[in-house]
Amino acid sequence: MTKHSKYITWFLGLLIISAILFVISIYPIESMLRWQSPFLSRCFFIIMLCFAFCLLRLMLGPSAADRAIAADIMGILIVGFCAVLSIPTGRDWYIDIAIAWALQSFIGALALAKFLEGKGFDD
Repeated sequence: MTKHSKYITWFLGLLIISAILFVISIYPIESMLRWQSPFLSRCFFIIMLCFAFCLLRLMLGPSAADRAIAADIMGILIVGFCAVLSIPTGRDWYIDIAIAWALQSFIGALALAKFLEGKGFDD
């Protein structure tokens, strides 16, 4: 795979995700309207927009550290999405998923930082 085809693939993926987010924001799914308030739908849209920006930073990041930070921010956004999703549904197990994801994201960020410094597993 050449360098240009990789960027084309990333760009097409980002374009598809952006189109899906745009369609959902214009024509929301009917079943979602029953439990969403305007505030929560804006929260979901903002989280998805931030997620798209993080994907863009993962694709265009000039250094590995920028990509690591973008991956860590995406983990934080998933935790926020689970927290916001638990409000309208009333299911508290979304918070359990958010806590588990936060712990996993933290451990992954530590491992990635250690790898980027060039240290071994036992260092």
